[in-house]
Amino acid sequence: MVGKFESNKDLVQELTSSGAQRVGKIATLVTGTVAEVAREIGEFVTDVIEMREAAAAARRDAAQDRAEAEFAEAGDVETGTVDLDAPATGDLDPAPVLAEPSDKA
Repeated sequence: MVGKFESNKDLVQELTSSGAQRVGKIATLVTGTVAEVAREIGEFVTDVIEMREAAAAARRDAAQDRAEAEFAEAGDVETGTVDLDAPATGDLDPAPVLAEPSDKA
């Protein structure tokens, strides 16, 4: 027959073993969760960076499109010709017209 002391020792041993296993499983769950959270945060930051780069590229494209449209308004982009009858734009001063020399000098 097993004595009271040995019975208590076996009980403490089983409780300690079971507790250690439970703590180990909980630690594994916590470690896995922390790793998943870190991965999700990293992917979110990557998405933010990609969105910033896409927005910057869109701004560059829009600026280039505006510049091309302004150039196209000034002349035919395909042939390189300019419509001389089109009204002038901008603050350009017309060239001064020189008077023809007179014989009265």
